[in-house]
Amino acid sequence: MSQNLEIQKESSQKSFNLMKSIKVADIIRLTVIISLLAFALTTPGFLSSLSIRSLLSTMSFVECVAVGMTFITLSGNIMSFSIGAGLSAATIIFVALLPYGLFTALVATVIFSAVINGIQGWIIGYFRANPIIVSMAGYSLIIGIMTYFTQGRGLYIQGSEAAFFKQNLGPIPGPFIGLVLAVIVAQLILTYTRVGKRIYLTGSNSKAALAAGFEPWKTIVWAYVLSGVFAAIAAILMASRYSSGDLQHGIGLEFGAISAVLVGGTLIQGGKGSVLHTLLGTLLIAIFQAVLVLRGFSTEIQQLALGVVVLVVIMLQWKKDK
Repeated sequence: MSQNLEIQKESSQKSFNLMKSIKVADIIRLTVIISLLAFALTTPGFLSSLSIRSLLSTMSFVECVAVGMTFITLSGNIMSFSIGAGLSAATIIFVALLPYGLFTALVATVIFSAVINGIQGWIIGYFRANPIIVSMAGYSLIIGIMTYFTQGRGLYIQGSEAAFFKQNLGPIPGPFIGLVLAVIVAQLILTYTRVGKRIYLTGSNSKAALAAGFEPWKTIVWAYVLSGVFAAIAAILMASRYSSGDLQHGIGLEFGAISAVLVGGTLIQGGKGSVLHTLLGTLLIAIFQAVLVLRGFSTEIQQLALGVVVLVVIMLQWKKDK
C-alpha cells in the first residue's frame, strides 16, 4: 500500500513539474512574440508594401521546405541536412526537362525529390541508421553527382513554360499562394490520413506503433517521401521565380527550415507539433530577419541572432522533458 502511495505521489509531482515548466515556457514564448511584433511595428519601413512582399516571398520558399522537415521531425528523426541539396538538384531537373513539356518537368521533379528523400528514409528506418549521418552522406552524394553532370554550371529557362508560377495574385506574390496550398494539404495529411496519424505515433513511441500493428520503418519512409514532395514544390517555385536551376538555390534552406520547425513548437524528439505551428515559426523568423535587415545589422549578426533563438528554443524543450 505504502509503495503504491509513493508511486502516486511521485507521479503527481512529475505532472506538477511538467505543467509548471510548460506554463513558464509558454509565458516566455508569448513574451518573445509580443516583443518581436512591437519591435517590428516600430521599425521604419517594415509595413511598406515592398517590405511585406519581400517578406512573403522569402518565407514562401523556406516554409515549403519546412513543411517537409516537419514530417521528418514529427517521425522522430530530428532533421535532414540534405534537403537543401535535394531542392537544388530538383531545380536543375525541372529546368532541364521543361523543353519536354511543363507536365513532364513537374512530375519528374516531384518523383526525383520524393525518391532521393525516400531512399534516405528507408536507410534510416529499416537499418535504424543515424538520421544526421545519413543526411550528411546524402548531401555529399547529391552535390557530388549533380556537380559531375552539370560541371557546376546552372541551367536557365529559355521559354515561357514556367511563366504561370511567376505570376502574382494582385499584390500577393505567387510563391506565397503556393505556400498556402502546401500548408493546407500537408496539415490535412497529418490530421486526417492514416499516414499522418502513424507519423505522430511513430515519433512519440515507436514501440507503441509496432504494437498497433504497423512497421515504424515504413512510416519513416513515408515521412521522408512527403518531405521530398514538398521540397519539390519549393524547387519548382524557386526555379520559376529565378528562371534557373542551380546548386546554389538551396544553400542554407535546411537550417532555416529546421529553425522554423523548432521555433513553431514541434518537439525535436518528434510526436508533437503540426504544419500550422511550423508556419507560425517561419513567419516569426521571417519577421525577425526582416527587422534586423531594416535596422542595418550585418549578415553575421543576423545569423548569430537566429542561432541564439534556436538554441533557446531547444533549451526550453529540454526543460519541458525534465
